Amino acid sequence: MFKKVALLFFIGFLLASPIYAAEAGEVASIDALNMMWIMLAAFLVFFMHAGFAMVESGFTRAKNSVNIIMKNFLTISIGPILYFLVGYGIMFGASAGSVIGSDSFLLMGVDDIGFFVFQAMFVATCATIVSGAVAERMKLGMYCLIVLAMTSIVYPVVGHWIWADGWLANLGFSDFAGSTVVHLTGAVAAITVLLFLGPRIGKYTGNKVNVIPGHSIPMGALGVFILWLGWFGFNGGSTLEADPNLVPLVIATTLFSSAAAVLSTALYSVIRFKQLDASLVLNGALAGLVGITAGTAEISIVGSIIVGLISGVILVEGITFIDTKLKIDDPVGATTVHGICGIWGTIAIGFFSVDTGLFYGFGLNQLGIQALGVISVIAWTSLTVGTFTYLLTKFSSIRVEEEEEVNGLDTSEHSVNAYEFKDTLGSKETIPSHGELGLADRLNNLSESKVPS
Repeated sequence: MFKKVALLFFIGFLLASPIYAAEAGEVASIDALNMMWIMLAAFLVFFMHAGFAMVESGFTRAKNSVNIIMKNFLTISIGPILYFLVGYGIMFGASAGSVIGSDSFLLMGVDDIGFFVFQAMFVATCATIVSGAVAERMKLGMYCLIVLAMTSIVYPVVGHWIWADGWLANLGFSDFAGSTVVHLTGAVAAITVLLFLGPRIGKYTGNKVNVIPGHSIPMGALGVFILWLGWFGFNGGSTLEADPNLVPLVIATTLFSSAAAVLSTALYSVIRFKQLDASLVLNGALAGLVGITAGTAEISIVGSIIVGLISGVILVEGITFIDTKLKIDDPVGATTVHGICGIWGTIAIGFFSVDTGLFYGFGLNQLGIQALGVISVIAWTSLTVGTFTYLLTKFSSIRVEEEEEVNGLDTSEHSVNAYEFKDTLGSKETIPSHGELGLADRLNNLSESKVPS
């Protein structure tokens, strides 16, 4: 009898082994596929920083282009390192009172490095929103200190509240890919710094608003297209897995909202200003993208089109109000695109979510939770960034000198111009003073001084 039982057990083991191996292999394949999708999305989000650099450069004057490019390079370099040191732990570490993370600093005890890499791209995206708003008049060093505060504490705390075991998440606050966590946080930080910084020279004359046009609409358009492409990874990667049902829906709602916002911005700008304004239409695409980011996974395609159409109108009115009524000088419209449209996208979930929205018969509860989250994030970000910026102003001015602003930050902070249209090698112009020499000239002079006579 014992031999028969043992034989049956042995046969069962042989039959079960291939099945178990197949199941294990299938799980491993799914895990690999999910990681490939998240890494691809991370690459796309990283590439968005090229888009930010192009938009900011194109929408501002040529004399500040190098400075803007340097800010974007420093942001994507400072952000991930600070996030590795402290930010990730504050955001996703074990919750202390549902307010802040308390461990996982330097990724100690963290196994999922892919998730960290994806989130590190987001933290830099949030910080770089400030760059465009303060363009053309802020000291580079002071901007870098703002990035340090944003990536180490301000953004991670908001992320913990909403994307980890935080108090807003426990209430049921919904923000799938970051209309509030990323975009509203960055925009509130930007407008807070702008209140200390003031407008660019010549922007306002009494009650008159003077237009300071950017130097390259084609460059700005290229930047918008890059951002539009990257946004498919920004929203799509937030699924955190290659879900064959969810990912296509997220990509579709992202596309339709942005397309609808372009159309509504174009039409509304014609109605409002009697012409189709190129800079507004370009920003319209971004407005639609920000508007759908929070609810991209729980809003239908029809709902996303409506969200996008409203985002385009909000963009035009928001930029007009901030520029002419509040007289806050934002060269690229970041405070409206990421701030006002971020608020709208977050609140829109309370109306259009197929799972909790008012228009689907779920009442006002979700709408109230969304509003509470928006107010809380605005309060936290403005308080922390405002306090930090105030302390900076007590040590040094955060703004460049008037002469430096007039001449352009490329010359004053980098001793180089973004564009050079003359043949300097063949010219007989007088060599500028040492303070105006570029890096190549200084190196040449240094070499010449070492040659024995």
